[in-house]
Amino acid sequence: MVSPVSGLFEILTSVGSLLAPEDGAKPGRQPFDVEIVGESAGPIDSAAGLSVVAHRSIAEVSNTDVVIVSPMAFGKDSIWTPGRHPRLVAWIREMHASGATVCSACTGGMLTAETGLLDGHEATVHWAADATFRARHPGVRLRPHEALVVSGEGGRLVSSGAATAWHDLILYLVARHVGPATAQAVARFHLLQWHPDGQAPFNVFNPATDHGDAAILDAQRWVAEHHTIAGPVTEMQRLSGLAPRTFTRRFTAATGVTPIRYVQHIRIERAKRLLETTAESIEEISWTVGYEDPAAFRRLFKRITALTPGEYRRRFRLPDLPYVSDARTP
Repeated sequence: MVSPVSGLFEILTSVGSLLAPEDGAKPGRQPFDVEIVGESAGPIDSAAGLSVVAHRSIAEVSNTDVVIVSPMAFGKDSIWTPGRHPRLVAWIREMHASGATVCSACTGGMLTAETGLLDGHEATVHWAADATFRARHPGVRLRPHEALVVSGEGGRLVSSGAATAWHDLILYLVARHVGPATAQAVARFHLLQWHPDGQAPFNVFNPATDHGDAAILDAQRWVAEHHTIAGPVTEMQRLSGLAPRTFTRRFTAATGVTPIRYVQHIRIERAKRLLETTAESIEEISWTVGYEDPAAFRRLFKRITALTPGEYRRRFRLPDLPYVSDARTP
């Protein structure tokens, strides 16, 4: 993906013009010597068809202080194919062994994990890659709700979450290697911001439907339309024709969550869309999605999204934009 590569490159190379005197940095010096490297030098086509130029090949780089594995797009099936870049994997491992801090941005963590460096350590990745990452790398202590995770001996393993969480990564690197005041100056100038609430507010519940259990798939389709009724879990079980324990066991195995958690996530997703697109009160939204007790709804909403409903609305409410239709479908 070109935009994170170019963004990381351009901002790191601009730090010298934004040095804060509070950090004791000498004016005019450039703290970072930045290069784009690849398996070979020259143009590299991106998933979207744009190109980025690798200044040097990895064979020409024998040491570095920091390696950043950039976000990647995986193609139509959105699945990373492991084992495609053994030379890169070996090079990243070699750089870390020689003292480099290895960073991964977003889905770049899929490649970083192949090095084995993350095993036994904490890391984060794009929230949409959570299930795939866990299945392939069970030795990594994944924290998918976090936007930035620093782990490993000496903090030499750094990972950031979805998409523009590379903003958190770049601000962290500036704060660590130059100073916090300069990091704030970079944030102000480039309009970057930290994501202290992590990825949870952005996470979209996307349960598995390709599990092959027809009875559970029928239940998923039914509850998608009837999640607001009282007792949806009991009704799903009844309609499935399965014994209660059998239904719960099969549902959890197929979707990765218990039936009650599934219903909670479906309801909260519906509430999020209403908070984003309507002016309904929180009490009205609570009733609309199936909760008679607004206080219980607020507690559940914050547990799942890390924000209160009011905070979520302030952050994600669609602004009034000129020439944009008011016809909004929640």
